[in-house]
Amino acid sequence: MGFSYAPAVQVRTGAERATLVRRTYGLVFASVIVTMFGAAFAFTQPGLMTAVIQHPFITFFCMFIPLIMAQRAARDFPRNLILTGVFTFIEGIWLAPFLQMAERSAPGSVSQAAMLTLGAFTVLSAYAVFSRRDFSAWGSFFAIGLGVLLVAMIINMFVASAAGALWISVIGLLVMSGLLVFDTWRIVRSGTYGQDDYVMAAVSIYLDLLNMFIFMLSIVGGGNRRR
Repeated sequence: MGFSYAPAVQVRTGAERATLVRRTYGLVFASVIVTMFGAAFAFTQPGLMTAVIQHPFITFFCMFIPLIMAQRAARDFPRNLILTGVFTFIEGIWLAPFLQMAERSAPGSVSQAAMLTLGAFTVLSAYAVFSRRDFSAWGSFFAIGLGVLLVAMIINMFVASAAGALWISVIGLLVMSGLLVFDTWRIVRSGTYGQDDYVMAAVSIYLDLLNMFIFMLSIVGGGNRRR
């Protein structure tokens, strides 16, 4: 999901846009690697895994503190990169118990979901880059969809419906796919960001990609359990 962020200097030339894209996707790739390291670290720390399972909301809160700080220091190199790295590392720790449970209940589901997510990410990103469509209206549409999705997820926490959880995952995957197209379009076409705003641009793409993976894993894991 993208951030509401107004850059001081927008991209004006092809060279500036190329710099923004290179920096953004380089940071997205690095953030995914750091998240994997965070999850791998958590797997080696049973006590930490137990703490995350018992206190997921505290972990979630701690995870977003460096993200908020990175947003405020978006152009302050290297502080912006360090804070983004801390955020994505804690994200991996927070995600680790979910990955462990998914793999135990449906072996192979994590790697399968990762490959499917990578494929979807590639196709959707290419569509946003090469399409001549104006995707500006997608932002508000899918933002509303995200709000409805969050309400449905909260309700399902109390109802605990397996079928409801599956439908939420399917809809969530569609919503995050739409937001990925919109956020990609903002980076490569709209001129929303300046060439030094790569941290906020990368965080938007990273969160879209991560949430796509989580919803994909829920779908794949549920399908594998039914076999």
